[in-house]
Amino acid sequence: MLAIARSELIQIFRNRMVLVTSFVIPVAVSAFFVYRHEVFAQLASFGYIAAIIMFTVGAFGLYTSIVTTLASRRQNLFLKRLRSTAESDAGILAGLVTPATVVALVQLTGILIVFGLVAGRPDNVPLLVLAVLATVAMMVGLALATAGVTNSPEHAQVTTLPVSLGVIAVSSWVGITGTAELELVKRLLPGGAATELMLNAWNGGVALSDSLVLLGPTFAWVVVAVSFANRMFRWEPRR
Repeated sequence: MLAIARSELIQIFRNRMVLVTSFVIPVAVSAFFVYRHEVFAQLASFGYIAAIIMFTVGAFGLYTSIVTTLASRRQNLFLKRLRSTAESDAGILAGLVTPATVVALVQLTGILIVFGLVAGRPDNVPLLVLAVLATVAMMVGLALATAGVTNSPEHAQVTTLPVSLGVIAVSSWVGITGTAELELVKRLLPGGAATELMLNAWNGGVALSDSLVLLGPTFAWVVVAVSFANRMFRWEPRR
């Protein structure tokens, strides 16, 4: 697995298109939110900005990168060749998704630290860490599921749009309007509970027990996504 991960990391930094579209652009967009945080905070709160940053990197960086990578490796038969090695299926997938996941976590850590220095320290850092880890797990699961129905790297530009735009839209909806109305609906949508968890972590004012409950819907999406991936994922090129 480590050898696969190391090789994949090298490929990421060699592929300028993937590096720019999946990693540089999300960081640039996040930096804009940090720079203009006072303006965006007027819509809701600093917690809302933190949630948008989290999903910008998670959706347009991590999620899109994993789907494109898996579709590309399937198309050039690299996945098929890896299955002829002693590495297990789980180890192969872990090796392929680990570099993008680590890079996304490093990006989020750096951006949120800068945001905290600019806008003020979050109320509950451990809860913020849980929110980030839960969101990253959800986006990895959704990426594996989407890769199952993606025929090629070019096709990934289409198949990733619904989830990428969807989680950003849900995050904005929850971050701006709160959960006073349609609470259950907002929490059950992908990204809704994670956004509320980030709001609680950054803004404070909510009991820890009430916040931890929000991990349930987020990890439920991980289970749903992985179950879908188990059914739909293919190791040979899709026709």
